[in-house]
Amino acid sequence: MSMLKRYAKAVGMSEEAWKRHANPWSVWTRFAAIPLMILAIWSRDWIGWWALVPVGLVVVWLALNPHAFPAVERPESWTAKGIYGERMWLRDRSLVAGDHRKVQRLLVVIGATGFGLLVYGLVMLEVWPTVFGATLITVGQLWRIDRLGQLYLAHHR
Repeated sequence: MSMLKRYAKAVGMSEEAWKRHANPWSVWTRFAAIPLMILAIWSRDWIGWWALVPVGLVVVWLALNPHAFPAVERPESWTAKGIYGERMWLRDRSLVAGDHRKVQRLLVVIGATGFGLLVYGLVMLEVWPTVFGATLITVGQLWRIDRLGQLYLAHHR
């Protein structure tokens, strides 16, 4: 079982949870959690160990998020198609062919680079790597959702 599948199982990503996670509110509020988490971690400079409280709240929200919104039975929005495509991809990686695999690998590199910059910026409390890292993560995720939405459209019956 892959790491992604283990993670999905660990956080209770049942079929119903995937349908709820496909709700655009779920997707966009997860994106909104990025600056909230950055602010929560950065707040250690102002409030010390109390920063663990807002960090914990964001972590709890991210765990609850895929279960918090009404289920999407028929994906019609861009985000819903992307999440349905993600579910298809997790079930059968062979659905992603040729050039799309190259793009998926590029998105992993973009995301990992962004994550590295973000961590560095947060540890050192430097604005530019924090903002640039968060931007790379966001762009990578948006592009990934788009690609997975294309996967959904290509294989939906």
